[in-house]
Amino acid sequence: MTKEEIKKKIIEQIYEIAPEHEGEEIPENENIQRSLEIDSFHFLNLLTALNEELGVEVPESDYSEVDTLEHMTDYFAAHMGQ
Repeated sequence: MTKEEIKKKIIEQIYEIAPEHEGEEIPENENIQRSLEIDSFHFLNLLTALNEELGVEVPESDYSEVDTLEHMTDYFAAHMGQ
């Protein structure tokens, strides 16, 4: 899967947990929780959905590595298939 495909999957899941933002452009370099005003529960739901979709579990110790769309895309790309 390419980085663009991974990014598309992440955005689809963001729209699932925050449907009020559907159709909006998700800023690549802004903190996802702050820019979309989602709480930690919804952020955890996002990571759980992405684990199911992409097969990559993000441990709590790595949460700081998936804080933006760009970081999240890079993280999943690096950890897929491991």
